[in-house]
Amino acid sequence: MTGAAGGVPGIRPITRNDLYPALRAYRAYVSHGLGTLEESTNELRDAVRSGDLDAARAAWLPAHLAYERLGAAYGTFGDFADKIDGRPAGLPKGVHDADFTGFHRVEYGLWHGESAESLRAPAGRLAADVKSLRDDFPREQIDPGDLGLRAHEILENTLQFELTGKADQGSGTMLATAAANVDGTRAVLRPLRPLLKDRMDLAEIDTWLGRTAQLLRTRHRHGAWTPLDRLSTAERERMNGTVGELVERLSSVATIAAVRTRPSTP
Repeated sequence: MTGAAGGVPGIRPITRNDLYPALRAYRAYVSHGLGTLEESTNELRDAVRSGDLDAARAAWLPAHLAYERLGAAYGTFGDFADKIDGRPAGLPKGVHDADFTGFHRVEYGLWHGESAESLRAPAGRLAADVKSLRDDFPREQIDPGDLGLRAHEILENTLQFELTGKADQGSGTMLATAAANVDGTRAVLRPLRPLLKDRMDLAEIDTWLGRTAQLLRTRHRHGAWTPLDRLSTAERERMNGTVGELVERLSSVATIAAVRTRPSTP
């Protein structure tokens, strides 16, 4: 039999040195974003301190989304991740555990009738932890080989926690968080593009990023986000299917951007 041979062509390996420019660009993005995060978290803290819980609820989402847009996945911020954005699952006393801190602790209090007095300490600790993260970040070590994994993990976490509602502590803003996670994924992908463009089809990933972002935007109406539990079963299935397809396609980024010493074999 004659004809073209089948199989997958080898992919030129990406080295650690290749990835350093992408890592520098990502670090610059995060450094700038941490400044925005600190400012917005201070606004949240100050609203709680003033006793204006309506203002605090209004300030909570912008501050939380500033964090989510940083692409905090795959160990980006070490121990700070749990301090700033940890969930109560697994803690002995759940939402009442002393180790339940950060955005979701403040969220729980704001949407479950806690007083401003009871929330001053959690909001103050959140602001302090964000400041510590910003101060510490220049010394944080990030493995350049983790960037591709991060591009995949961000939205995989979204499927696991946001689109199941597991992360929701009362604000009903899971779809807003998912949209911010799409932004974070794009931010991680951006500096990797020069390395990926000749090694894979980025157009398909961009198509699914656009579809996912557009689908999420349809749930932002009149300045408010639709709570996850108000979606119909069909709408939930479509949302999960779209994000799931994007996550599947992003898995190839994690594979191709992994540091290898020789081309992959057919």
